[in-house]
Amino acid sequence: MTSQGAGERPFRIVLASRSPQRSAILTRLGINFQALPADVQEREEGPGAEIALENALRKARAVAQGAIGENVLGIDTVVELEGTIYGKPADEAQARETLLSLSGRTHTVHSGVALLLAAGQTRTAVASTDVSFREIEPALLERVLASGEWRGRSGGYAIQGVSAALVREVRGEYENVVGLPIATLIDLWPQILER
Repeated sequence: MTSQGAGERPFRIVLASRSPQRSAILTRLGINFQALPADVQEREEGPGAEIALENALRKARAVAQGAIGENVLGIDTVVELEGTIYGKPADEAQARETLLSLSGRTHTVHSGVALLLAAGQTRTAVASTDVSFREIEPALLERVLASGEWRGRSGGYAIQGVSAALVREVRGEYENVVGLPIATLIDLWPQILER
């Protein structure tokens, strides 16, 4: 962890993630943070909400070991459809298969949020958002795959990019689908917005 120079504002939070989307959301909110990726073995089986929360806790705990005295935020997002978990596709073929499975159906995006506060408290929550896809036409599928947005994304899509064209309806928090449920985070720790 880098040290603060004289006169610098201390980090409000350490984000246990390498996700540029999560960093962008915190930056947009004006939250002072540092991103430190967590290399952990992620749980892959079980109910989506449980997987997301367990993985968020694993990430936060891993980073907290090297960030003593800091507030640490772990987040994990999974896509679930009728009990099947769709993680990050390994390649384009798997991304194609995933998107075709989600085509014309409603899936749920679960984000586990784990806050390990410097004061010694642990606060957790799960945000769940339902996303309905239109029937994906072949040309649109090829366009989304060619964009490369499927890389590193649960469910093989990025709602804030070209993949927005796949979506017919979102029920719940949009930012949750991007990867960081703002409303849930603020509910857990309103002080995060303090300057």
